[in-house]
Amino acid sequence: MKDTDALRTLIRLGSLHTPMAVRVAATLRLVDRIQAGADTARELAAETGTDPDALTRLTRHLVAVGVLSEPAPGRLAPTEVGLMLADDHPAAQRAWHDMDQIVARADVGFIRLLDAVREGRPTYADVYGRPFYDDLAGRPDLRESFEGLMACDQDVAYDAPAAAFDWSRVRHVCDVGGGTGGFLIAIARLAPHVTATLVELPGTAAAAREQLAAAGLGGRTEVVEADFFKPLPCTADVMILSFVLLNWPDEEAVRILERCAESLEPGGRILVYERDDLEENASNELFTELDLRMLVFLGGRLRTRDAWWELASRAGLEVESVHRLPSPTVPFDLSLLVLAPAGEAP
Repeated sequence: MKDTDALRTLIRLGSLHTPMAVRVAATLRLVDRIQAGADTARELAAETGTDPDALTRLTRHLVAVGVLSEPAPGRLAPTEVGLMLADDHPAAQRAWHDMDQIVARADVGFIRLLDAVREGRPTYADVYGRPFYDDLAGRPDLRESFEGLMACDQDVAYDAPAAAFDWSRVRHVCDVGGGTGGFLIAIARLAPHVTATLVELPGTAAAAREQLAAAGLGGRTEVVEADFFKPLPCTADVMILSFVLLNWPDEEAVRILERCAESLEPGGRILVYERDDLEENASNELFTELDLRMLVFLGGRLRTRDAWWELASRAGLEVESVHRLPSPTVPFDLSLLVLAPAGEAP
């Protein structure tokens, strides 16, 4: 690579202005407004209540980086990339980049990445005054944003992990930190004999009750408000942890696994649905990006196959099997890990 090419690459990689410009475009719904007919910077400024000169400079940069195009002088149109910022695009990227919603808001914590790396701790509270989940608890709008983003395409997101497990001998399932119930709904479609308990914090628990009732499962499911670091208010043949443990450092993750293990019926299993890469594949961009987000947002981490084995062992468990599953909603594979109490795996 020529030095000039290397310089351009480094400048692009080190850019803060382009990622923020994309987030501002998403927050102001510029693509939706252009498609509705406001296709000049001045019209967009009038609709968004922003400064016309500043917005012109923003849209000029969005054209330069390929988010917008200028098919006629002064007229704007979204490119193929820009169309993904339309509110009705199936990829739902406008919401993920909207700074009024939780993920793009939390991304601002990356301005303190140096502190996170130096001290090995999350920096969300440095920016917003309180930790991530405390902020959700105190701001219903942020909690609803989080639930909405996490539930994106959940009508199909849990089909593969639900189908990867044999439910024929299972009577009762407990989904710990189960969000609004997407995994339980997928299980119910496959195993109508199974009853379930979902454990969540109060605000999300209310949304889960509505979601499960709307799916016709009100009589087969119970939603309980509880703290999963304390003894759980249920016992089950299968305990589920779906996208829970990545939010926590190893010490806390071990405690959550121990609480689940205490609640298993004899012969029961714990299902963990998360990212699971072999050590040699953990340097890819998607793995490392989400891993850094977990560090900055929550102090959590993504884990490789070897790390899962170690974590399970520390909680008195062992990995019985791993089912590698393609995901229809994210551009990488996920895994369903089946954990058994130590000495009980075949």
